[in-house]
Amino acid sequence: MLLDIPLQVTVELGRTKRSVKEILEMSSGYIIELDKLAGEPVDILVNNRHIARGEVVVIDENFGVRITDVLSQKERLNNLR
Repeated sequence: MLLDIPLQVTVELGRTKRSVKEILEMSSGYIIELDKLAGEPVDILVNNRHIARGEVVVIDENFGVRITDVLSQKERLNNLR
């Protein structure tokens, strides 16, 4: 019964902070620097809770994520706080 509950899965490449002025100045081709380096693991979140890390892969011209590390039960519980 619980297996049919939909969950939101998000892959986060990185984060940054920008002012409203900077956001309004953005246009096509604008580059946003993130807090992670190229090749660094991406964070995998389920319902906005960090549960794993992975790496970006390309499959037939589509992007995907290969899970490389699932957080331990203790780490996942700590993320609930």
